[in-house]
Amino acid sequence: MAPTMMTERDVRRVQRRTVALLGTAQVFGGIGTGATVSIGSILAVELSGSNAWAGAVATVMTLGAALAAIPLASLADRRGRRAGQVTGMLAAFAGAVLMVLSVVLAAFPLLVLGAAGIGAGTAANLQARFAAVDLAEAEHRGRALATVVWAVTLGAVAGPNLIQPGAAVGLALGLPAVAGPFVISGAGLLIAVILVFAGLRPDPLLLARELAARTTAGGSATPGTAPGGRLRRGLRAIRASKPAVLAVSAIIGAHAVMVGVMSMTPVHIQHLVEGPGASHAGHAAEGGVLVIIGFTISLHIAGMFALSPVMGWLTDKAGRTETIMLGFAVLIAGVAVAGFGQDSTTAVAVGLVLLGLGWSASTVAGSTLLAESVGQDARVAVQGVSDMLMGAAGAIGGAASGLVLSGTGYFGLNMLAAAVAAGVLAAASVTTISARRRSAAA
Repeated sequence: MAPTMMTERDVRRVQRRTVALLGTAQVFGGIGTGATVSIGSILAVELSGSNAWAGAVATVMTLGAALAAIPLASLADRRGRRAGQVTGMLAAFAGAVLMVLSVVLAAFPLLVLGAAGIGAGTAANLQARFAAVDLAEAEHRGRALATVVWAVTLGAVAGPNLIQPGAAVGLALGLPAVAGPFVISGAGLLIAVILVFAGLRPDPLLLARELAARTTAGGSATPGTAPGGRLRRGLRAIRASKPAVLAVSAIIGAHAVMVGVMSMTPVHIQHLVEGPGASHAGHAAEGGVLVIIGFTISLHIAGMFALSPVMGWLTDKAGRTETIMLGFAVLIAGVAVAGFGQDSTTAVAVGLVLLGLGWSASTVAGSTLLAESVGQDARVAVQGVSDMLMGAAGAIGGAASGLVLSGTGYFGLNMLAAAVAAGVLAAASVTTISARRRSAAA
């Protein structure tokens, strides 16, 4: 049906179908991220022979997401959300294949390249949340965005728990047991690619532009721009909007804190369970330790995604900024529990659940605020820039976390994360108070 023939009811039907399809694809696409997060740091130590490389996989994965954000957004701007989603997930599939080869060949460089591919898939997953609000009504944007974020739960939580069933798959295929989870990840990513390629029609972004053009007598859809121009245009649009600055700050800060602590937790748990005197470089963790690590990371990822609909509801009902503030308060609580309870695997797991919940509230509210803080012509550019900065912050957090862990221990790492979260919370509080004073004065 042509956009000029569509009624509001038709648009709502397309929106519901888009959210359902994106959510289903996220279930399968999220498996790769979960498996990489839980096993990546252990494999990095094993294949490199040094604890210094423990954060390499998380760093490269987040850096890959950062570098892919602008090109994928540019592709989406030119050809629609479907093209961006499919391209990103195909890159993630290639990453899963490289992960398997890295284990088979004991090649650390292939592990790093595979993590970069998975990172490109993460960038596509992140941009799916914005695709969910292309056609959403203003009062339901938080809910639509959170629904797609929530859909990652099943795949991402399953990923860390694929260690044992993945081992059976790997052995059945004649591969090392630890390669099996990435075989399952690759299969899930292929399913996600097929779903999006065949089902994301009409494209929500292109349709939204056509509808916007229809309402502005004689208008036309916004043309795409080159990645370099998109970066400059996105940065200008963010600087010109105080709500957009706050939104991006919340997204970046929450991601840096979350990745920094989460990426070093598997290594900390391995040292905690096996004892400080054990040598971890050059060998894989024992199966029991991997199960504990997988379960802990699963709980963390569940915290990130399982309650996303609640965070979306809070965003729509309590307000964007208020939910951001709540998220950072929970982040601080999470790193406090994990840091002060560093000698207990239970306390660390509880801390990581809170860390996930804080990330969820901050990211859902921040992304919703960002989507409505700039005009239609700059929206995709701003979203791409936001995801690039988000990935860069995660990469820096992942890289720095290994050094901080070596220098100050797990407690020091969590206290540094608390300081970063407190800074963003203070900025959000000042912004909220100032806005309320201006509103009262008016």
